[in-house]
Amino acid sequence: MIGRGIAGRIAIAAIASAAVGLAILAVGVAVVGADVFTALMVEAGDSADHAREMYDSSVTTVVIAAAIVAVLASVALAVILARMLARPLAEIGGAARRVAEGDYEARVPRRGPEELASLADSFNQMAAALQQQEAMRRDFIANAAHELRTPLTNLQGYLEALRDGVIVADRSTYESLHEEADRLVRLSRSLDALADGDAGATPRAAREIDLAAAVRSALELAAPAIERAQLRLSSEIPERLPARADPDQLAQVLANLLSNAVRYTPTGGTITVRAERRSGDHLVSVANSGEGIPADDLDRVFERFYRVEKSRDRARGGAGIGLAIVKQLVESGGGRVGAESRDGLTRFWFSLPV
Repeated sequence: MIGRGIAGRIAIAAIASAAVGLAILAVGVAVVGADVFTALMVEAGDSADHAREMYDSSVTTVVIAAAIVAVLASVALAVILARMLARPLAEIGGAARRVAEGDYEARVPRRGPEELASLADSFNQMAAALQQQEAMRRDFIANAAHELRTPLTNLQGYLEALRDGVIVADRSTYESLHEEADRLVRLSRSLDALADGDAGATPRAAREIDLAAAVRSALELAAPAIERAQLRLSSEIPERLPARADPDQLAQVLANLLSNAVRYTPTGGTITVRAERRSGDHLVSVANSGEGIPADDLDRVFERFYRVEKSRDRARGGAGIGLAIVKQLVESGGGRVGAESRDGLTRFWFSLPV
């Protein structure tokens, strides 16, 4: 049984090494040393039998005693060393079983040799990442359930009222029903887009496009919504800006950013759109005036279903998926995304490779 664990194996290996060394030493002392000693004593005038007897009664006895002490010391040191190495590994194994059972708060202390301490650091980092992923999964499920529950509850209420004759099936009723159904369809499509990215769907092939023309086209489509919200639009777009991207995905990115800006810009506010050429890529930014985003929330605005409290609450519409889709589409094409907010101005940007 002792040989099955790492501690037992280390102990056995240490004892075996010590035994081999002692065996070599014993053979050397008992055979070679005895012959040399006998030869020297004979040259000095002593008999060979007497010399051998003297050697056995002195040197051989000391060597045997020393070998016994060395074996006992080797066993003790091997056991201590094996336990020192096995204890951190046993702690990591126990913590791994706890994580497998769903306890993502399991951590292990950093102890032992540098290799074991590094293993403990890696395990703790993995456990923290799993804990964060589990929290995000639970938030995702809860938020998705809420987003589905609201329109479904409204549809159920309308249908029950129609069935019971509480309301009349006029045009406004059908428009309300269509609006709720359309909301469910949009949410479903957004979830499909996120699922495609999670499943590692093959990204669409990028091709040469005119980024400036794509931005101007997105602004034309967003113009009616900007006008209805009584907002001012400012744009700085060069005449031509060659880039590489998928046109459909780029259109969705721009539409999501502009829709987000319209939703959270107060009446009379300004939306500013810029596209600029840089040495290694091209940068597009959509900025809007109004209440900003707290610094602690900036790193999370691209998470699924994440909303900034107060300034970007559920009452202003949206399912909290648009920015997550922006991040996913841009990064799948080799670009980057980011957000800044200060002095009453919030700016979202993305870059595309040249």
